[in-house]
Amino acid sequence: MDLIFSISILVLSFAACAWILQILIKSRKVPCKLPPGPKPYPIIGNILELGEKPHQSLAKLSQIYGPLIHLKLGSITTVVASSPEMAKIFLQKHDQVFSGRMDQGVAHALSMTWMPAEEQWRKLRKICREQMFSVPSLDSRQGLRRDRLQKLCEYVDGCCVHGKAVDIGRAAFTTSLNLMSSTLFSEEFAAFDSGSCEELREVVCGIMEYHGKPNLADYFPVLRSLDPQGILKKNTVYFRRCFHIFEEIIGKRLEMMRGSGTRKNDDILESLLDINQRNESELTILDIKHLLLDLFVAGTDTISTVVEWAMSELLRHPDKMLKLKNELRELVIGNNNHEQVTESDISRLAYLRAVVKETFRLHPAAPLLLPHKAAGEDTEINGYTIPRNAQILINAWAIGRDNSTWLDPESFIPERFLESEIDFKGQHFELLPFSAGRRICLGLPLANRMVHMMVATLIHNFDWKLDGGLRPQQLDMNESFEVTLKKTIPLMVVPMELHS
Repeated sequence: MDLIFSISILVLSFAACAWILQILIKSRKVPCKLPPGPKPYPIIGNILELGEKPHQSLAKLSQIYGPLIHLKLGSITTVVASSPEMAKIFLQKHDQVFSGRMDQGVAHALSMTWMPAEEQWRKLRKICREQMFSVPSLDSRQGLRRDRLQKLCEYVDGCCVHGKAVDIGRAAFTTSLNLMSSTLFSEEFAAFDSGSCEELREVVCGIMEYHGKPNLADYFPVLRSLDPQGILKKNTVYFRRCFHIFEEIIGKRLEMMRGSGTRKNDDILESLLDINQRNESELTILDIKHLLLDLFVAGTDTISTVVEWAMSELLRHPDKMLKLKNELRELVIGNNNHEQVTESDISRLAYLRAVVKETFRLHPAAPLLLPHKAAGEDTEINGYTIPRNAQILINAWAIGRDNSTWLDPESFIPERFLESEIDFKGQHFELLPFSAGRRICLGLPLANRMVHMMVATLIHNFDWKLDGGLRPQQLDMNESFEVTLKKTIPLMVVPMELHS
């Protein structure tokens, strides 16, 4: 208790110094018209307004103050956009001005996710786009993804035979994990129904949890070196555990490449090491490790989270489930070449695409996207001043539930997309699960294929019932806020053989 009290006093002392310093700086500036927002408390500002679910709290504030609001989060000036029109201004019209990232400290300095949009960032994105996310690259690894989905089917079929409930989130995570590890390293990291993926799941979930956890050091950067909540320390531990795995794989691969002098694996790691061996200044081993971490974490957690939400909504709405099942069945019956859905079928599955869009609308994987940073000069938006270096949050969750944009926004209605051109690929600001502009999620093309295929595989091959005799209306849909928006209670469902 004495330690907690001492830390609290220390935090408040530093916070007070930061606050006083900011007041002195402000007193020398010409007053500007900031967007509206709640009155901040001394020192802490509006931190208490965020609550445990900031995306929901900020959505409620936008209903009071409008689609563009100003908050003071400790010493950080924050502007929140909560409408498609405001999102378009920040992510498209003034994309270059607001394409920066907030400083997240040394642990993230080399992460492509948090890099400023400068030369090194552009170089790494180009490498990723060409080596992993181009159409030819994705098409060439289609068989690999099909194999991983077949293993998911085999696991679920085993659960079906034994009447065992499936944890959809974990099953989707294991599938995504193996997909990413196979694509990156030509190795499978996990097996269903074993502890083999628990360490990696813990690492990935730990990184996502501590990225999303409110951190005093983010609100008061002067406290960063003290790390009062220990968040930086915990995140660094997870980073090191992941890097240790990567270092062992990279070391073995380099030794193999030196020994044979030829390519042995058609995977991302070998492509990256080829670049490194040709010109180390272009891509260092440290660059590769950080790049792999970005791809690995983002590619496993977000895909599995969205699949779990999609299955939850379909189980809550049996009529929608049946409609999707019938669409899948009709397509396969009409196709003489195969009995399973393939990636080339996605463009012909209108209702499947509508289900995925509706899931993204209600449950965006990153409800506040990742914070942007204003450029080093004040910018005027709709008559308001956006201060230089301000943090910019885009509330994708609020935009997806905006009743001025969506009819009956709280309801799961995939049909709304059947006659709509709205998509989630960065051109329509009503639906922004992957953001837009130059900071759009680089992995969108892969996530697009994997989410559709995983949902289609689970629905087409099995019937499902909720575990414990729950009725659809009793399914818990509460959210847990991290960087990704997870279900508070995991979805447990029992697979059954398909009825003819």
